[in-house]
Amino acid sequence: MLLLFQVLLPLSVQAQQAVATPKPVSIQVDFSKEKGEMKPIWAWWGYDEPNYTYMKDGKKLLSEIADLSPVPVYVRAHSLLVTDEGPRAALKWGSTNAYTEDKRGRPVYDWTVIDQIFDTYVERGMKPFAQIGFMPKALSTKPEPYRHNWKPGAEYSDIYLGWAYPPKDYKKWAELVYQWVRHSVDRYGKEEVESWYWELWNEPNIGYWQGTTEEYIKLYDYTADAVKRALPTARIGGPETTGPGWDKAADFLRTFLDHVVSGKNYATGKTGAPLDFITFHAKGSPKVVNGVVQMNMGAQLRDIDKGFEIVASYPQLKNLPIVIGESDPEGCAACSEADYPHNAYRNGTMYSSYTAASFARKYELADHHGVNLLGAVTWGFEFEDQPWFAGFRDMATNGVDKPVLNVFRMFGMMQGNRVEVSSNSIPASANGNLTASANKKSGLAYDFKEVRDASVRGERTDVNALAAKDKSSATVMVWNYHDDNVEAPAAPVEVSMKGLPTDQVLLHHYRIDKENSNSYEAWKEMGSPQNPSAEQIAALEKAGQLQLLTSPQWVKTKDGKATVRMQLPRQGVSLLRLTW
Repeated sequence: MLLLFQVLLPLSVQAQQAVATPKPVSIQVDFSKEKGEMKPIWAWWGYDEPNYTYMKDGKKLLSEIADLSPVPVYVRAHSLLVTDEGPRAALKWGSTNAYTEDKRGRPVYDWTVIDQIFDTYVERGMKPFAQIGFMPKALSTKPEPYRHNWKPGAEYSDIYLGWAYPPKDYKKWAELVYQWVRHSVDRYGKEEVESWYWELWNEPNIGYWQGTTEEYIKLYDYTADAVKRALPTARIGGPETTGPGWDKAADFLRTFLDHVVSGKNYATGKTGAPLDFITFHAKGSPKVVNGVVQMNMGAQLRDIDKGFEIVASYPQLKNLPIVIGESDPEGCAACSEADYPHNAYRNGTMYSSYTAASFARKYELADHHGVNLLGAVTWGFEFEDQPWFAGFRDMATNGVDKPVLNVFRMFGMMQGNRVEVSSNSIPASANGNLTASANKKSGLAYDFKEVRDASVRGERTDVNALAAKDKSSATVMVWNYHDDNVEAPAAPVEVSMKGLPTDQVLLHHYRIDKENSNSYEAWKEMGSPQNPSAEQIAALEKAGQLQLLTSPQWVKTKDGKATVRMQLPRQGVSLLRLTW
């Protein structure tokens, strides 16, 4: 007989709930059936504005991100080679002035700002996912106009100016890359730089690259050769295209991989090019429907699915690590809720439940295609000195963590190997009444293929789980996700576990919902202040941390089995952590 434990309610309340509450979602976890390593694919972050790295809130957030992970976190930033009148940050902009030229056209290298950025990472035990780009003004084939002044609401295409063009001299570009890698080795040591990943450019199949596909391939050949000459054991990859679910992006990715395998190298004249890992992007596509934000997780998963399919079609490349260089619910991190109403999901728990559910499906898609998924970069950092909870896609606002960051704190506790999980699901009807078709489907859980093909729509919610186990702990992450951001009753959930290796375990139950681990709801309860007091900020900082739903409790198991029952609110996420 399974050991059951739950919050005890008065008998009359239990009787009322028995009438109103639908059949519990049943989640079965078998810790004895391992599915593969619980790779920390989530321990990757990125952002457009590199100069935010060493600012006050940037440093604070990077410290928190480093602290939540048991492994080194990799960080990717745009514009590390961009020129400006002085290093300065703005939305979708940054600069380092690493490369200029004197009056005679001779290179002048200045690594001061890049060192400041990379020092901030390395001091925290983090590692650069070093993006080689964009084009310094002195090397651009179209240097004027060079700097954009984009603001939310402006046309996105307005940003693709001189920094996005090919070099006027590929050998000078290659020498810049060589000097950068050599400088990194001198500053941080060979062993440290060997642990980094170097990648070229960003989304070269759209406006970020104002050259042709062949010109990008030429740039890659010169870049990869320079990296390897500077440090033969360095890791170089690409092409960081947009989502392969788009035909033109898929064509670009295939053309690049064909060249890597059998093309004539522009830099060396040999066949092929060095490639240590493969990168592409994957994004969802939310919109507002009848005044309600509706996500589209399926769009993001289809990008991932197609990218994995393409990589798996190359026998020579199938086992290479894959890094999804940007993997998010939608595209523009710097586009606030005020100008883009579909981004209203970002401050609250919809972003956190989406993150839990989508990362679980990334593991399953990698298993399905038999590819080596190394990382999935969350393109969301922080925006310095912006209004509180402005609706940017960020992890924190003015130094206060948002609910989504707590999902990553949960992931940081999930170690060892992934284990088998099975479940059913329940209709998502807000009034609890089940239609005939919903009743028919209510015994079926969403699998990754269904979410990929149709997202999470209609009457069923995606109540599901991801679980892992190592030598002395086991974890189960449970989410209640739906694409539509509407109010609905909490789902009754029953998590039945077996394969626990001891007669007694210590349970910690963490929760993200409107009442727990949620600085946004705390801020609204304060009256949404734009100038909060020191006391209010301290309260918001506390509310932004990951919180326990109940006190830790010792649980006696029977034949290695135990069951946890809970009420999980819509867009809520729970983590059950069992230790022994």
